[in-house]
Amino acid sequence: MKAIVIGIMPQERIRARVLSIARGEYKPKPSEPKIWFTSMRSLAEVLSDENRALLKVIQEAKPPSISSLAEMTGRKPGNLSRTLKTMSNYGFVEMKREKNHMRPVAKATEFRIVA
Repeated sequence: MKAIVIGIMPQERIRARVLSIARGEYKPKPSEPKIWFTSMRSLAEVLSDENRALLKVIQEAKPPSISSLAEMTGRKPGNLSRTLKTMSNYGFVEMKREKNHMRPVAKATEFRIVA
């Protein structure tokens, strides 16, 4: 699995960068971060030791649903669901709908941080 590149930059600079890309003034290189955080603290909250361990469990066990993942990890389904939603928003997890449940799929377990 390929490492996801994560960038850390103040909100104003992220906004200016996005606007210059939208105007066509700047073309990002393929090696540049696609996911941005405004601080190391916000990154650490999303990629805590517990959440990185969760990604590893998802990748290795390939759970068929959130409830089965909750059983594997000993976490409450509601708490786990919120964590997965946050990680999904950043692109670390993909939630695939299957029949009447959602199956989490880890998109990455390795990260490269550019500050």
